[in-house]
Amino acid sequence: MPETKSNDDVVIVEYDPRWPAAYQAEAALIAQTLGHNHIEMHHVGSTAVPGLSAKPTIDILVAVAHFAPVEEYDCRLAPIGYQHGSHENDAVRLFFRKGAAHSHHLHIVEHGSWEHCRHLLFRDYLRTHPETAQEYERLKRRLADQFGEDRATYTASKADFIFSVIAAAAQEHSVNPEGFGGCPGSEGLE
Repeated sequence: MPETKSNDDVVIVEYDPRWPAAYQAEAALIAQTLGHNHIEMHHVGSTAVPGLSAKPTIDILVAVAHFAPVEEYDCRLAPIGYQHGSHENDAVRLFFRKGAAHSHHLHIVEHGSWEHCRHLLFRDYLRTHPETAQEYERLKRRLADQFGEDRATYTASKADFIFSVIAAAAQEHSVNPEGFGGCPGSEGLE
């Protein structure tokens, strides 16, 4: 009997040039759903880095002035298919997923927070440092081969690399994560 992959298995695919358009379409739907209850929205994660192989999941970062109760987001986002995934970082990032195969991940953060900034720093560093992006791709492929059926271990195993890239990006942009005083204008990080 052939082996089948579950929805939680980690599968890395070649970069798909349709990912930016998929982000744009979903961002428009989310913006309509949230109305004026957000400040900005960004395509983040590996699918936001041209040429980078990735899990085929569109990561969307929504920055809000202040968190509303999670129930409010649940009420607004459920009709378009998003479900809240309780997360250890709920105090700094509300996480929602869409689709049985995790087609979209939505990260709601407070505007100007370190959580907001670090996503943009990581994405933009990979966009402007192709050698680092390729190193990240090799790491993801190796970890997917090793931990493909264990998404939590796969994710945890990338942490040191991700932290090192964020540290390099923060240094490049003169951002001090210790005593963080705000992202240096996210318009410069898009």
